[in-house]
Amino acid sequence: MTKNNKIKVIKREDIPAKKPVKKVKQKSSKIVAHEMVTTVTNWVTEFQQKRREETASAIRQLFNEKRPEPHRA
Repeated sequence: MTKNNKIKVIKREDIPAKKPVKKVKQKSSKIVAHEMVTTVTNWVTEFQQKRREETASAIRQLFNEKRPEPHRA
């Protein structure tokens, strides 16, 4: 062994206190499932509304076009 070994003594009072760790609450599986269903339901509703608007617009354009009237003699 060498004669110049140094040992550092740390007193308990000198050790900084650890900050308490906050536990994150996990959502229950029921809440997570409800959120997923709500999200998908909203997507489907938006998709259906968009299709209805596109269909209504196409029908309006189809019937608003001026058609030549048949010639009456």
